Amino acid sequence: MVPQLLRNKNLATRFQILIEIAANQPYIQQKDIANRIGVTSQAVSDYISKLEKDGWISSQGRSRYRVTNEGVNWVLKALRELQEYSTDAERAITNINTWAAVADIDLKKGQTVGLVMKQGLLFATTYASKGAHGTATHSARKGEDAGITGIEGIVALEPGKITILEIPDIQDGGARSVYHEKLEKQVTHPKLIGAIGTESIVALRHLNREPDYLYGVTQAAVEAARSGMDFTVVCTKSASLPLQQKLSEENILYTMIDLRKK
Repeated sequence: MVPQLLRNKNLATRFQILIEIAANQPYIQQKDIANRIGVTSQAVSDYISKLEKDGWISSQGRSRYRVTNEGVNWVLKALRELQEYSTDAERAITNINTWAAVADIDLKKGQTVGLVMKQGLLFATTYASKGAHGTATHSARKGEDAGITGIEGIVALEPGKITILEIPDIQDGGARSVYHEKLEKQVTHPKLIGAIGTESIVALRHLNREPDYLYGVTQAAVEAARSGMDFTVVCTKSASLPLQQKLSEENILYTMIDLRKK
């Protein structure tokens, strides 16, 4: 997903001004900022007024500015989004000539193949004269990895479904206060499961179920959904809100189920 910073000129200019202030605070003149980022001094003045009003910078007199904690947090968030996008873009450019796919059938070098996504992986299969397709760079048996080049069309991908199973924090009873029958029903199906919080791990182990992910669960859920795979996150109530916020930022739909005993 393209970060808002690259889609919104207003946010991009705010970002540049905040970086200039952070690099030179507390003494920096508006005309110097204007020269460095390529806008007029009046434009910088208008932006600084808005940034101060929003609480992202503080003014300590003429040509004295500091970035506030709110401003720093926004810049760091924007930088993380840019880094993630940069990583995805680098991967796409690096692999633009040849993509790796799993051979869904025996392939021959030079064969035209259809491309589909299954279980989060790209598969090369029989070409049915429509949809995404490419050419096998070498022969491969079914189940082996195969190089695919000359890709045309868009690979159909249905985003994965994210389910959040919210359980109480330890001060509210933890795993002891979980509706275990309801939890068991949600985790018996073959799907990826992540756990956030000791209470979540204990609740799963009560059902003899170990989570697939203990670390980086939120990002794992995001990547799974982007790859078309369903993902279930068992997490405490306190960890649920940050997870929901991240999924919303990534425009990923989710279902939240309260597993607290009534």
